[in-house]
Parts: sequence; structure tokens; C-alpha cells
Amino acid sequence: MHDVRARPDLTAIAELVTEGSRVLDLGCGTGELLAYLIEAKSVRGTGIELHEEAVMDCVGKGLTVVQGNLNDGLEDYPDQSVDYVILSQTLHYLNRPVRVLQEMMRVGRQVVVSLPNWGHWRARLDLVLKGRMPEAPILPEPWHGARRWQAVTIADFLEFCLIERIQVLDSIYLAGTRPVKNPSTAKWRATTGVFVLQAPHTR
Repeated sequence: MHDVRARPDLTAIAELVTEGSRVLDLGCGTGELLAYLIEAKSVRGTGIELHEEAVMDCVGKGLTVVQGNLNDGLEDYPDQSVDYVILSQTLHYLNRPVRVLQEMMRVGRQVVVSLPNWGHWRARLDLVLKGRMPEAPILPEPWHGARRWQAVTIADFLEFCLIERIQVLDSIYLAGTRPVKNPSTAKWRATTGVFVLQAPHTR
């Protein structure tokens, strides 16, 4: 059995996915979440991953994963063709995050997004006291690292959903491995946010 406990957000995502559902995992990496969902929840799952080495790793595990750039969209996938489209810890790397989210909501009946929270109190303290662009608590990567990222907070993401009229069906906030039960404190206490989304006016 594949283990997702090393990534608390993956554990939370796995709990949200219904058994036997159809799943598309975007930016699936080496396939830990996808493999776990197939084994533990009997999902019918496929993945998309940019990096060739990670794709080959997935194929070696027997997973159906194609190499592709999420910024190019999901044109090969019909409307509402899967139950869940998952994007874990990848949103902040995208050049066109709005377009990708729109495509996810077109393809999936529900969308699950996890993201690191640059609004965590440690990140805020670094900016105030040191005057430096903070690293996300669960993403120790400097601004000049090889992969470009755009800092985003839980408050930013919730405001974006409100503006775009995206329905937030469920949310889980984590401080490391521990759940943050009070949503009003999550914006500064949580290191990670996990959200279940649905397109506007979907019934």
C-alpha cells in the first residue's frame, strides 16, 4: 500500500475523495496520491505531469499518466468527464492559474486544491522583521529557486473564489499535521489549506 502520510495535505485529499470515483490528478509528481487512491479507494484515476522523470516513475508503478503542461489547458478532456480534478501544491507554480482552475471546473464535477499558506504567522513575521520575501512554512524554497512561484495566502484564495463566484463546498486547514478547527484563525495559523470547489451555478 502506498503511503501518503508524509504529505498531510495528500492525506486530507484522500479522505475527501469518494470511493470508486473518477479522478484526474494534475501535477501528480511521482504518483503517490494517485496510487494510494487507486489502491485504497478503488478510483479510476489518471494523471498529468510535466517532468519526464516523474512520468516514467508513475508508469513504472503501473499508473496511467501523460506528460503535459497544465498551462496549456485540458482541451483533450470533455466537460464533466471526471468526478474530481485534483491540484495539490501546484497552483502557485502556474503561469495562468485562473485559466487552469476554470478548465478544472469544466472537466470535473468537483475540484480539490491544496496550497501552502504564505499568510502563516511565521511568514508574516519574516516580512515585518527581516524585510525579506518569506518562504511558505511547508515550502522552503527561495524566490530565486529553479521553479518560479507566486506567493498566495489562504485569504487571497478565498477572496478569489468569492470574486469569481466559485463555490467552496468544503475546506480543511492544517498546521503541519494538525487540523486547525477554527476557520477564523486559519488565515494565520494554518500552513496548508485544502479546498473542495465547484463551478458557479452548478447543481
